[in-house]
Amino acid sequence: MAFRTLIGCIAALSFSISAWADEIQINPSHPDQYTVVKGDTLWDISGKFLKHPWQWPELWSYNSQIQNPHLIYPGDTIYFSMVNGRPQLSLSRPDYSSGTQQQSPCVLKEQDVKDGRTYFAASGDGKLSPCIRETSQEAAIKLIPSDVIAPFLTSPRVVSEKELNEAPYVVDFAGEHLLAGTGDRLYVRSILKPETLSYTVYRKGEPYVSPDTGELLGYEAKYIADATLQQEGDPATLSISKVASEIRMGDRIMSTPEEELTLTYFPRPPEESIKGNIISVLDGVSQIGRYNVVVIDKGTVDGLLPGHELDIYQNGRITRDPFSAIQNDAVKLPDELAGTLMVFRPFERISYALVMRASRNIHVLDKVQTP
Repeated sequence: MAFRTLIGCIAALSFSISAWADEIQINPSHPDQYTVVKGDTLWDISGKFLKHPWQWPELWSYNSQIQNPHLIYPGDTIYFSMVNGRPQLSLSRPDYSSGTQQQSPCVLKEQDVKDGRTYFAASGDGKLSPCIRETSQEAAIKLIPSDVIAPFLTSPRVVSEKELNEAPYVVDFAGEHLLAGTGDRLYVRSILKPETLSYTVYRKGEPYVSPDTGELLGYEAKYIADATLQQEGDPATLSISKVASEIRMGDRIMSTPEEELTLTYFPRPPEESIKGNIISVLDGVSQIGRYNVVVIDKGTVDGLLPGHELDIYQNGRITRDPFSAIQNDAVKLPDELAGTLMVFRPFERISYALVMRASRNIHVLDKVQTP
């Protein structure tokens, strides 16, 4: 059975405190044991034992038995203990071998073979009974909930005002259509020297503005449709291959980006000192919490890369001081740590990030910074 073959990243582990005491911090409220359930992520489980979950590769790298740090399965139980004054994590798996001699019909599990099972069900005359070979299809847990960020890996995108203004645009529909759908054709101004046949229809979305300087950082380009170039020219003719929203006159056409998508992330703090702000939240939500996608006002020019983690600080509110000698005196309370986010799609001057942890309410304009 697949989940019983797990050694994974939480196999029996001991390590030297002197090697990492100044860097890796154990979560003071860690449980003594935790049983993995469906829906857990490696990042979540790490956070139960580590103060900074992104430090899990450093902690678990001391375990020479680790073969694949991503093979953790529902049903595995992780234990925390102190051995000779040093913290230790160990792993146990469900016992599937007990009672197999009395099973009827005989079930032969994958781990039984690996464990060297030699006993099998037999009839009264000593003949072996047939066995069913059982294999589990239980999937290993993920490092992060990749299905949450999947819709934002290719669209929308962030573009400059210049890119939007210079992009070709829809001028009319072929066949006197009032609305265009899959298979219909668009007339676009103007595509004279195409470098590709694949195009995407976008619509100008909200502007992204720095709350610190008021500077325009870019525009959200909302994904509308996919189209294929049939005839270059002015106007050019494109055929619609996929539609997500109603296409309108004036929608912009851009070549489909050939981005190398990052599907595996290794959360870690950025090498540079980053201080920024949450400037928007995607997917139409108003309350920001765990696993929401937000926009921050820092990007690749600031050194951000996929997987970089930043702490989120809730802005301290301003409260009136009724005991001050100054009339109507007010004081700003300290900013409070509210959570953690991970950058998964950085652009030049802004980035899309996933809120990995939220211990307080998070709002647009809350601060983010290197842990």
